[in-house]
Formats: sequence, structure tokens, C-alpha cells
Amino acid sequence: MEAKNFFRIYLAIGSVALLTFIGVLNETSMNVTYPELSAQFKVSLDVVQWITTGYLLMVTVTMGTTAYLLRQYAARWLHLFAVSFFIVGDLMCALTINFPILLTGRLIQAVATGLATPIMFHLIFTEIPRERIGMMTGLAGMVISFAPALGPTYGGVVSETLSWRMIFWILLPIVLISLLGGQLFIRNKPLGNDKAFSYASLITLAIALVSTISAVATVGKHGFSFQFWLLLLVAIIFFAIFIYVNNHGKSSLFDLRVFKVIPLRLSTLTYFNLQFINIGISLVIPIYIQYVLHSSAIVAGLVLLPGSLIGAFVSPIAGNLADRQGFVVPVVTGGCLLVVGTICFSIFQQYLTPLFVMIFFVILRIGFNFAFSNTISNASMLVQAQNAPDVNSIFNMVQQFAGSLGTSLLASAIALFQAKKVGSLAGRTYDGGRFDFILLGIIAVVTLLTMIANYHLQKKGQTSISK
Repeated sequence: MEAKNFFRIYLAIGSVALLTFIGVLNETSMNVTYPELSAQFKVSLDVVQWITTGYLLMVTVTMGTTAYLLRQYAARWLHLFAVSFFIVGDLMCALTINFPILLTGRLIQAVATGLATPIMFHLIFTEIPRERIGMMTGLAGMVISFAPALGPTYGGVVSETLSWRMIFWILLPIVLISLLGGQLFIRNKPLGNDKAFSYASLITLAIALVSTISAVATVGKHGFSFQFWLLLLVAIIFFAIFIYVNNHGKSSLFDLRVFKVIPLRLSTLTYFNLQFINIGISLVIPIYIQYVLHSSAIVAGLVLLPGSLIGAFVSPIAGNLADRQGFVVPVVTGGCLLVVGTICFSIFQQYLTPLFVMIFFVILRIGFNFAFSNTISNASMLVQAQNAPDVNSIFNMVQQFAGSLGTSLLASAIALFQAKKVGSLAGRTYDGGRFDFILLGIIAVVTLLTMIANYHLQKKGQTSISK
């Protein structure tokens, strides 16, 4: 590859990565403002959390369209569309006069993020030589994993020193830089598509996802009520309808036959669990620090900063290690550190201080970043080149849905404990935090076991489509 062309590709990926970073940063930047927004707009915590949960959910649904869109349209124009949506949504949030407008603006912004992340990975998988994919996905993973953990720090500092509305104003000039770079340097052509877009698949999938998150969200206010079970049943039914329509219709959202590769199933579960823990803990920690440890929003955000920074530097190192030695060592090492970090929160909860929270989060983030980007890199190599957009779309959807589910479930658990009448608010939040920490520890252990099983199967050669 010519040096000049390679430089252009780097700038193209960097331009999209900048929009991805801003979009993912925006996912969690409002987490530390929950108490303030709840008081200002007079809505409960389980309602406020929809500005994060709804954001992640919209990103998930949008990502479901990208396997088709990246085959049908040039990435340059998709990037332009994404930037336009982000700017409109950002202005709505900054100028909002009530909570519904704020939520609507967040959902519009989410469309941009839902397009940007798959475009970034698409450029990597189609423009970067195979021997450098590990390093590049490591850098991409650094963007995706660093931004949501940095979000509370950014949101806390800005909201405490200026205003929560400035969280949105500051992002605008950065997005314009992404717009300029994307239009100048993105030049790849669409892969081509011989199928029509499956609106039926998208609608049924969206209903299933929304029903799942809504079911979990009701737990925070009503517990496991009839409404919860009804929404859960609706979700299961529409997931089944989606699978049938997607597999048997004249057109499909993406090719689900890739899941005949058993290690790909395990990689998908691993990827889901990693992001569930990553986004979930980034929500729980700021709430816990403010309600239980009685610290400010700035402290709640800054506690996450060291882990975010260290994890960001670890990600490309882990990708380079995978390029040289394979995926087993960095991924399984990451899984072990993830288990240690999450379990420490529950074992030492009664001794937690902002310092201890920071240390445990650093351990957790190092483990997460060792495993995260290498998991999708490994998965992309388990299928044929023509299925790369499907894997890209599916994994990015799974990543966002995991974050949305993690946010909704963990916030609902805290809200459920806070709603009890016994004890102080700090004590009830402590109990909710204990539930969340234990749950995250269990998920981390399951994730490690899944990693080990996955690479055991790959070592045995079970990476082809099973009959």
C-alpha cells in the first residue's frame, strides 16, 4: 500500500473515529447529572435513566441497518448523514425546556452514533491489511471503551463548573472537524447489494429490543409485576418473529447463518458481557459515589478517569499482542483481570472509598481493554469476507444493546431498593449497589468461562459452519 494512500485511509478512519468518540462519550456524559435532572425536570431516577438507556437502544436499532446501508451507500455520505443528525440532536438537548425534548434530542444524536461506529469498523476491515487489523481494532476499541468511561468525568466537570447544557455545546465544534475530515478523506465505494432492505425485520427487531428494555425498566418502579412479564413475553414473541422473517423473507437485515459457527456464538456472548459490565459499572459508580459516599459530581466523574486513561493505552498494546501471538493470551488475561476487578467491588464494598473504587476500576478496565477489541477482531476472522458487514453490524448492535440493558437493569435495581421505606436513602442505595456489584461479578466469571471454551473449540478447529 502506497504511503500517501495509507495516510489518507488513516485520516478517513480518524475522522469517523472522532464522531464515534463524541457519540460514545455522549452516551454516559449525562450519568452524573441524574440527580440534578431529576430535581430540575421533576421526574424520578428510573425515568431520567432513559436519556442513557434510550440513547443506547436507538444506537442498537440504527446499527441493525448498517449491514445493508454499507453495502448500498458510500461510507462518505453515510458519515455526512450521521454528522447532520448529531448536530440537530445536540442543539435540541442544549436548548431544551423540558425532559421530553431532551430525550428526543438524545435519540436523534443516537442515530449518528449508531451509524458512526459500524462505519469506522467497516473502513478498518475493508481498507487495512490483515496483518495490521489487530492494532487498528485495538485503537478503535480504545475509542469505544475510553469514551463511555471518560463520559462521567467530562459530564461531572462541565456540569459542576459550568452547566449540564454546556456538555452539548462543547461537542459541536469537534463534530464539525469530523465532518470536514470525513468529506475530504473517505473514498471507499459500497460493496453492492442485490437485496432490498427488510423493513419487516427492522420493525420486529426494534419492537423486541424496546420491549426487553421496557420490561427491565418497569422493575425499578413496580418490581416483577404483570407489566414486566407481559413486556417480556412481547419481546420473546417479536424476537422469534424477527428470526423467522429475517431468515425466510425475500430480504434480510443481516445474515444470521454466521451463527452456525459455534466460536462466533461464544465470541458474541463474550462481547455482550464485556460491554454490559463496562457501561453498567460506569453508571453504577457515579450514582453510588454521590448517594452513598456523599461526594460531588466532579469526584464521581474523576474516579473513573485513571481507569479510562490506562485502559485506553492498553487497548492498542493488546491488539499488537494479538497480531504477534494470537488472541488467546490477551483475551483470557483480560477475562481474569475483569473477574478480579468486579469481584473486589462486592467483597470490599463496606470499605469502599473513592480511592478504592478508583483502584478496582483500573483493574477492571485493564481487563476489559485486553479483551474487548480483540474479541471482535477474532470474530471477523471466523467468517468469509462477504459476511464481514454482517459480523460488524451484529457485534456493534450487541455491544450497544448490552450497554442499554446494563444501564436499565442496574439503574432499575438501585431504584427498586431506593423505593423501599426502611432505612436512609444512602443505606437503600448501598443495598442496591451491593446487588449490582454481585451481579456484575457473576457475569464476569461467566465471561471468563466463555472465553476459555471459545478458544478451546478454536484450537480443536471448530471454526467452520457446523452442519
